[in-house]
Amino acid sequence: MVLDNSRIHHATGLQPFLKEHPRLHLVFLPPYSPNLNPVEGLWLWLKADVVNNVFFEKFYKIKLHVGKFMKRINQNPMETIDRLLVRL
Repeated sequence: MVLDNSRIHHATGLQPFLKEHPRLHLVFLPPYSPNLNPVEGLWLWLKADVVNNVFFEKFYKIKLHVGKFMKRINQNPMETIDRLLVRL
């Protein structure tokens, strides 16, 4: 499994789980490498399509727009994956 270097991914509580599941190997991305993490592209895409230059007077409206965005990109998962992997 490929992970970023978030502290939670290095938690000591994770070690017993890894010992119980020896087939699982964690591979950590180098620090400060957002270009290697596809989810960073998703955040950029979401910001550009949903929140960039838009004022939402209520929090629930942001949630509504983000939900619509997620529904839209989940309708075509292969296109979404292609778009995110182009950055790599």
